[in-house]
Amino acid sequence: MGQTIIEKIISHNTGRASVKPGDIVTVFPDRVMLDDIMIPFIVDKFHEMGFEKVWDPEKVVLIYDHLVPASQQDDIRHYRAGDEFARTYGIPNVHRSDGICHQLMTEAGYVKPGHVVFGTDSHTTTYGCVGAFSTGIGYTEMAAILGTGSLWVKVPETIRVVIEGELAPNVMSKDVILRIIGDLGADGATYRALEFTGSGVESMTVSSRMTMANMAIEAGAKCALFTPDEKTARYCETELDGFQKSLTGDEDAGYCRVMTYRGEDFVPVMACPSQVDKIRDISQLEGTVIDQVFIGSCTNGRLEDLEAAARVLEGRKVAPYVRLIVTPASRKIYEEAAARGILKTLAQAGAVITHPGCGLCCGRTGGILCDGERVVATNNRNFLGRMGTSKVEIYLASPMAAAACAAAGKIVSP
Repeated sequence: MGQTIIEKIISHNTGRASVKPGDIVTVFPDRVMLDDIMIPFIVDKFHEMGFEKVWDPEKVVLIYDHLVPASQQDDIRHYRAGDEFARTYGIPNVHRSDGICHQLMTEAGYVKPGHVVFGTDSHTTTYGCVGAFSTGIGYTEMAAILGTGSLWVKVPETIRVVIEGELAPNVMSKDVILRIIGDLGADGATYRALEFTGSGVESMTVSSRMTMANMAIEAGAKCALFTPDEKTARYCETELDGFQKSLTGDEDAGYCRVMTYRGEDFVPVMACPSQVDKIRDISQLEGTVIDQVFIGSCTNGRLEDLEAAARVLEGRKVAPYVRLIVTPASRKIYEEAAARGILKTLAQAGAVITHPGCGLCCGRTGGILCDGERVVATNNRNFLGRMGTSKVEIYLASPMAAAACAAAGKIVSP
């Protein structure tokens, strides 16, 4: 029997001829990512376990993004714990306000096709966009990896998602993954790999694939995987080797489910309050008055996202009494968007443009809302209390849709 992508990656990492779903194996990470929220807890567990050195400091990346700049006094404790740990154990890869962890891990070249990567954030699934097995873990597991360089995992079953054809001009990959999450349900892919394939997937940019891999966790997926191709190689600034080129699901591989879509059938959608799998066509929601729009996050804060929003807002203004907050996903994206005039277009439309980072996605560093307010946002979660009080209504949408809503002051189709 053939193998799925996740089975090939785990087999290669462990040196086994093959693995099958349900197998318990020990893998050896190529990289690990520690985020600022979890670092104090990781450090405490690391010491509690009695470790005296980090297994390989070069493979560890510490990123400050959720709590930058500090908005609460306790945030400083996280900075100090992280800085002390990096100094003590000689960790060279530390990013302070360079952007969101999930953007930086691929953008800065830490993750390559075929890698096994763990991070202390659930959206670590993002790196599957370049064909890596990446998943989120807790601080206890991370402390164990830092001391031993290994972690056990159960080989997941795979759901194959086939998308053929082309998307309509007003449809983005955010609409695609939201529709898929709606079809699967919030727990429909729990501890399973999502494997994306088909001509519709092949035509997507790496950034668009990143959006889909990022949100796979919202259906419970352990990881999300795309076959590395020439776009991947250019993005990762590498030449694919034989193993990396082989990372495609075999036709005779064992899949627990196959989902098939036509690109032409996708339409602009939103996830309605307060569940990520509560998906509705935007046409059903048009006219709903909004108070704020947020364009950013590790889901949709990339250059193509800001550019798409700018195209919608070119020559237009944000509606009266509506606030538009734009947060680039990294410093590099910020600089490129500025150089191309994208930020100027957004600013002229009335947007508040912030420093790179997680920002409003996790309810930090400006932009939180109060009882009865509605926000259209491009991030990955619309849970109660995520962007302010529990009575804030959060609608998730693509950057194009979000920009159109900002100009209209209400929900409209892009």
